[in-house]
Amino acid sequence: MRTEADHAFGPAMEIWEGHASDSEIRYRASSGGILTALALYCLEHENMNFVLHTGINEDRPWENKTVKSSTRDELVARTGSRYAPASPCEGLAAIEESDSPCVFIGKPCDASAVSMLRRDRPKLDRNLGLVLTFFCAGTPSTQGTLDLAESLKVNPKLIDSVRYRGEGWPGRFRIVYDDKKREQSLSYSESWGELTHYRSLRCNLCPDGLGQLADISCGDAWENSTDSENPGLSLVVVRTEKGKRILQGAINANYVQLQPASASSVFAAQGNLLRRRTEIFGRLLGLRLFAIPFPQFSGFSLIRGWLRLPMGRKTRTILGTVKRVIVRRLYIRRFHVSR
Repeated sequence: MRTEADHAFGPAMEIWEGHASDSEIRYRASSGGILTALALYCLEHENMNFVLHTGINEDRPWENKTVKSSTRDELVARTGSRYAPASPCEGLAAIEESDSPCVFIGKPCDASAVSMLRRDRPKLDRNLGLVLTFFCAGTPSTQGTLDLAESLKVNPKLIDSVRYRGEGWPGRFRIVYDDKKREQSLSYSESWGELTHYRSLRCNLCPDGLGQLADISCGDAWENSTDSENPGLSLVVVRTEKGKRILQGAINANYVQLQPASASSVFAAQGNLLRRRTEIFGRLLGLRLFAIPFPQFSGFSLIRGWLRLPMGRKTRTILGTVKRVIVRRLYIRRFHVSR
């Protein structure tokens, strides 16, 4: 029998709350550093070859690139959120060709793609030693970062690095530029508040912000973020037996420090993300009014969540989608002819 938590954010074998034992990883990470700590544990104790994930593009620091990390130094240098488009699935061939299992870290939609692809590719399936994901509220476009830089009077040609979070919890949006001699920053709430306007429509239709198809998914334990001195806490949702086994190994080896938590912690910490999921059915209705194609979802209890919303919120959700369709002219059909 499915529980209310199952309907809201998918089945969970275990729920924990805590942080990386390594103080540097915890400090540099977006929240508690659990994903980085688990990846490092897999490299050092599970004999995994490398971690496939996303890092900064050094040539264009406002962009991302897919990277392979095999050491602690590489993982630490690449820790932290990257609020710009990323495509770690493009590197799956490297995992498939590896001579030993590897770790994959991506968005929930990436974990979903991996889940589908591994069904048809046995070697990839065998080499996916652990699939990790993070709670996701959508990916802003690259233009969002560039516009933030412009608001801070920073010339993109002079940018040396862009950091969206971390170095504290939740940390600040920081741009280092002019040969690392100057820096501009915004608070997390200021920067994310602006970047949310650059999310695609498809992200606003995503029902899986909490990573149901990964072995383990992690995200901010926002219900404990009132203390500005708190260096970061993560919620950890274990989805599979493999995830459970590896997490227990990381606990025993002191890579992570965790306390048992419950579904109520997830509801308290990620209320905004979970409430957004209840609106998706209404957004799909708004698209249907214009005969716009939309994705088909199964297993996400979208109607159940929608029926529980107050009528006023239902109306605002549909009208908001209609407005977005009109403003963005999404009703116009665009055809691409290949030659």
